[in-house]
Amino acid sequence: MTHRVCFLLKVRADHLDEYRERHAAVWPEMLDALSATGWHNYSLFLREDGLLVGYLETEDFAAAQAAMEATDVNARWQAEMAPFFTALDGARPDEAMKPLTEVFHLA
Repeated sequence: MTHRVCFLLKVRADHLDEYRERHAAVWPEMLDALSATGWHNYSLFLREDGLLVGYLETEDFAAAQAAMEATDVNARWQAEMAPFFTALDGARPDEAMKPLTEVFHLA
């Protein structure tokens, strides 16, 4: 069964343009790792005030996160992306992705 996952993060206002640039050219090995570890139909939406909404579909979000955490490319990507975000409280961006509760879905 496929699960839909949505999460929120906050990108620093002074990093919005660079964040967009980085995601216009995500490393091919990062894209391959995401696909191989169960991240599908993955989208990021960025509002002008820095609110980032992420959405993905996966069979098991915890397993997909754990599989990504085990990759070298994820460690490098998270280290580079961490300065872009506010309120991580010492966590990596991927650790700060807390799924929202779905309350409605129209298929």
